[in-house]
Amino acid sequence: MRILVDRDKCEGLGMCEAMAHEYFELDDDDVMVLLEENPPESERDKVHAAVQACPVLALSLQD
Repeated sequence: MRILVDRDKCEGLGMCEAMAHEYFELDDDDVMVLLEENPPESERDKVHAAVQACPVLALSLQD
């Protein structure tokens, strides 16, 4: 599994960080930083929920 980020869509709202701070972080300029691009399969449900929570649909998962 791989997390994909559409940087043109991301507005730095932080929903992903709130739900899965191990994988997503907003820097001091509210730019989302992907901490781990390939999370373990055991974290799929958590990461999927964080991706789905993005209000601007900037995140997706690729198998």
